[in-house]
Amino acid sequence: MTRINLLPWRENRRKRQQREFGFMLGGGAVCSLLLMLGSHLWVADSIENQEQRNRLLQREIATLDKKIEEIKDLEKTKSSLLARMDVIQQLQSSRPQIVHLFDELVTTLPEGLFLTKVQQAGAGLSMEGRAQSNARVSAYMRNIDASEWLSRPRLKLIEHKDKTGTGLSHFSLGATQVAQVKE
Repeated sequence: MTRINLLPWRENRRKRQQREFGFMLGGGAVCSLLLMLGSHLWVADSIENQEQRNRLLQREIATLDKKIEEIKDLEKTKSSLLARMDVIQQLQSSRPQIVHLFDELVTTLPEGLFLTKVQQAGAGLSMEGRAQSNARVSAYMRNIDASEWLSRPRLKLIEHKDKTGTGLSHFSLGATQVAQVKE
């Protein structure tokens, strides 16, 4: 029988397999490194994109905050102007009332009675005066009660003419001015 020595062939095959294994191991390591580098670059790019979006959002939020402040200032100005307009409208609507008040004071005043002081606080009136008799004061209160522009007469004080020394009774009464509603 012939003897064949297979040792060099096996040794060559083992070297080739080791070399192939080294190449595969090196190729796997290179592929792993490339994969890690690619994933790192992708994550870094994603982070950078998100940071840019965050900066854009922060700028837009700051712009909107400024606009919101401007809107709040405008709302304050608007409410202030509306309040002023309401006051002006109230003044405009109450302007003819003083004329009616003076007219009613004259029309309701009976003969033998005169006023020395008239004071107004809001819709309330306070009047002081002199009268020839208490009956004249009563007539004045009835006239006020019958008036369209005055109501609710209230007698506060009446001093008899014997006590005043002037020959006239002194009186003080209150009334309320009525605002007529336009139809």
